[in-house]
Amino acid sequence: MKSFITSILMLLAITACNSKSSLQPSPVNPNATKEAVDLYQKLVTQINNGIMFGHQDDIVYGHSWKTDGVSDIKQTSNDFPAVFGWELGDLELGNAYSLDSVAFTEIEEGMKWVYKEGGINTVSWHVNNPLTGGNSWDVSSKEVVASILPNGEKHENFIEMLDKVSDFFMTLKDENGNLIPFIFRPYHEHTGSWFWWGQDLCSTDDYISLWRFTVNYFNAKGLNNILYAYSAAGNFSSSAEFLERYPGDDLIDIIGVDIYQTSIEGKENYITSTQNLLNILTPIAKEKNKVSILAETGFESIPDSTWWTETLWTAIKDYPISYVLLWRNAHDQPNHYYAPFPGQISADDFVAFKNQEKVLFLSDIKRKK
Repeated sequence: MKSFITSILMLLAITACNSKSSLQPSPVNPNATKEAVDLYQKLVTQINNGIMFGHQDDIVYGHSWKTDGVSDIKQTSNDFPAVFGWELGDLELGNAYSLDSVAFTEIEEGMKWVYKEGGINTVSWHVNNPLTGGNSWDVSSKEVVASILPNGEKHENFIEMLDKVSDFFMTLKDENGNLIPFIFRPYHEHTGSWFWWGQDLCSTDDYISLWRFTVNYFNAKGLNNILYAYSAAGNFSSSAEFLERYPGDDLIDIIGVDIYQTSIEGKENYITSTQNLLNILTPIAKEKNKVSILAETGFESIPDSTWWTETLWTAIKDYPISYVLLWRNAHDQPNHYYAPFPGQISADDFVAFKNQEKVLFLSDIKRKK
């Protein structure tokens, strides 16, 4: 009886969230640019059409190639992703290349191209540790976040980091000189403790203050072209856990979750876990008038030939998420890839996945306004 009741409750949750999107018509920033409003409305509209497919660093490198602009997705499916992920780690250090060895000038040009083509840009930031000088994964101190907030010993250093990022954001202009809109997803997976801003590395109040300071700082710089995404790791089990460090409805446009499959044997667990997380996430999104996404996902090396249609699509197809983003295909690590390429074992199934009516690639979102 208990399992029957659980199934009914799950069905009711899916049904309630699957009605036509009635989200607010504009971002939370009252000074949002027309371009940012258009991007937000595109995210909302596409929920009624299906789920957009995204891929991290798609056109700057891929499996066994770099800087050729080839796109493993395009080679495999004859179409580009609808959503393009980018990484800004090391920009805050004043470096010319990202932590993934991509020139920031190349990222700038790539983001401009995506916007011109009608695609969607989303940006992550694995910011280096301002207190220790280590990378994002340096969790040797629990004082990092406190040290970069106002009156902290590293606050001025953090301001310099934000300035380098905002200077880059100011270069992202279209042919008419307008700032192009994009989604910014900083301080992600905070419900875990593998980044210096993670659950066990700072207090709830300090994490929220970090978020609020960052957004308000960029807003004060006139960067009203940004939509902000709050993205947890897939280890929460209730709405209370998901929202514990939520920065506030006035700052956030998009809420999401990151979850990965880690083994062939973990297929059913991945499907169930993803659905459980989306059963928590999508009602929150509806209640708060936020767009919901699957912000990061994948199965490294994709050893399952039918993973796309029988695992990923099974897990997400019944939920009103705007997009799903697959992680990157490293050019220098042969087994570190999350999307197929020609000849990869799941390539044919990926094409079948793409051909689902409710799966949207770049050509689809150009056509479906």
